[in-house]
Amino acid sequence: MPKKVVVLGGGVGGTMVANALAKELKKEAEVTIVDEDGKHVYQPGFVYISFGKEKPHKIVKDERKLLRKNVGLVVDKAVKIDKEDRRVQLANGSLDYDYLVLATGAEIHPEEIQGYEDAHHFYDMQASVKLKNALARFNGGKIVVAIGGVPYRCPPAPAESICLLDYYFHKRGIRKKVDLWFMSPLVRIFPLETVDPFVARAMEEKNVNTQTFFNVEYVDPKKKMVHSLEGESIDYDLLILIPPHKGAQVIRDSELGDRGGWILTDRHTLQAENADDLYAIGDATNLPVSKSGAAAHYESPIVVDGIVSDMTGTPPSKKYDGRVTCFCDGGFKKGIMMDFDYEHPPSPPPFSRRAYWKKILFNKLYWWLLPKDRLPGFLMGSVK
Repeated sequence: MPKKVVVLGGGVGGTMVANALAKELKKEAEVTIVDEDGKHVYQPGFVYISFGKEKPHKIVKDERKLLRKNVGLVVDKAVKIDKEDRRVQLANGSLDYDYLVLATGAEIHPEEIQGYEDAHHFYDMQASVKLKNALARFNGGKIVVAIGGVPYRCPPAPAESICLLDYYFHKRGIRKKVDLWFMSPLVRIFPLETVDPFVARAMEEKNVNTQTFFNVEYVDPKKKMVHSLEGESIDYDLLILIPPHKGAQVIRDSELGDRGGWILTDRHTLQAENADDLYAIGDATNLPVSKSGAAAHYESPIVVDGIVSDMTGTPPSKKYDGRVTCFCDGGFKKGIMMDFDYEHPPSPPPFSRRAYWKKILFNKLYWWLLPKDRLPGFLMGSVK
């Protein structure tokens, strides 16, 4: 009898793993993806929607069209995982498994910050369109970009948004009328320590005001003030606030994660702790790497190798080394590219048109490249 492999989540990691397993195992396994709405969303496109550089319909496709023919798709919500009986309870039924891949991603929870209704963000489609409209109406004043909790998807994104705001208002000819502020909850501006001085200098050159160690506690919509846990506050005319993130509800309800719902995951094998037949990938893990599609891209071969090795009784040949490649749009058609792993932090990258066009090319080719693991080497860097 073929083994049953169930993948929860049809994002980057889940799609890549399902396709690769179906290709590798053929009739030896039945591979099934469970996805709540059956839609695959290219999440890095949200920020470009906010700045009018992308259209919503272009970053969404039917998951079925991205899967190999021998991958099953169940459009349903996973509500509970029983690792003892190897069963996933769905809203409308259940699925048994021999191997389970948890590609459940991250959830945003803006409701956890009092007064968030007066803030904007670019972490889902509706909010991105709302921010786009707000920016189009904005003709001057103070814009504050702050972070509502750590960790969150795509660590460079808040700094990237500041660069894009600077560029956006320059293009509109009103940059001098806009006062930009960036508030970081960390002791530095940028999450990656080796890159921080470079980004801090770039923000200074762009006339962006910055403040570190500002952990948002609540927002006062009437007074238009953001208050921090440290007892400080800042006023705003328009607030962009990265919402708090948590691991998926099904992970929290199944008690497979830490306090934030992030799956306790072996940093090299990507096996979920205390369950040899469970693997975790992408945003869902508690690994000390970026919550990004790039991380999921590098993690997927390790998950596939682990499952195939276990099925065939051979030792696994691959380990995850923490590899991530990040592109960041710096505005004015320049960008930066960071490539790093557990042992090698990224070198401070220069702004360049090459990095910018690599990011744009990747955005355009995403649907053909990444879900089916066709990523060419020239788009990625190399860890030194």
